[in-house]
Amino acid sequence: MTERKMKETDNSVIEFIEMMENEKKKADAYQLLEIFEEATDYKGKMWGPSIIGFGSYHYKYASGREGDAPLVGFSPRKAKISLYLSCEREELLESFGKHTKGKACIYVNKLADIDTNVLKDLIKQSVETYQNLYPNE
Repeated sequence: MTERKMKETDNSVIEFIEMMENEKKKADAYQLLEIFEEATDYKGKMWGPSIIGFGSYHYKYASGREGDAPLVGFSPRKAKISLYLSCEREELLESFGKHTKGKACIYVNKLADIDTNVLKDLIKQSVETYQNLYPNE
């Protein structure tokens, strides 16, 4: 079995953000770090090489596969910012702003395109969802 790439590391979140070449993306990443930390009460931690995660939960599927994942997170990628939030979000996304969505994340070009108050609600809802689905044992 291969080792999972997405696991919590001791790498510095600040060093990761500082390595970004695009100054606007860097500024957005710092603002997102503040928003996520405020909304979750968790400090950001690096998960794998490029995801900043907040809190964690342990999952175990019926197939027997199990692991740990951040409750919520984001990754300031070159093309778009990926926001890792739970799937139960349709109503809030109506007033979120300009975005696209995938199965496990929401993509935005820049923070100026979205309502950060709605983002905070999405973060809080996601944390609550995962904590209810995967309570600490």
